[in-house]
Amino acid sequence: MPRPPNRSPQTQLALSALLAEPADWQYGYDLSKQTGLQSGTLYPLLIRLADQGWLETEWRPSEILGRPPRHVYRLTAEGIAAARGLAADRRHRASRRALSKATSPT
Repeated sequence: MPRPPNRSPQTQLALSALLAEPADWQYGYDLSKQTGLQSGTLYPLLIRLADQGWLETEWRPSEILGRPPRHVYRLTAEGIAAARGLAADRRHRASRRALSKATSPT
């Protein structure tokens, strides 16, 4: 059975980083530094989230003359709601596991 979408640990890391400041535009490079995800993992993930309507993206001119524009990302209203829901679900599952371990006979 395939995993539900957007539940991979990598996606959860990226969503958590974006959710920390949901209204702020963030550069992919900064997200990579925050999450520890390599570009080959992060950028396809960001593209997928944008295709699903969870992220909005735009190109920003570089602050350094002669450098190419940079892509920036931020969560949409739908993305914020979904990311918060996934985070709450993850916390709920973790507390159920902890409770199960605490009450199981050893």
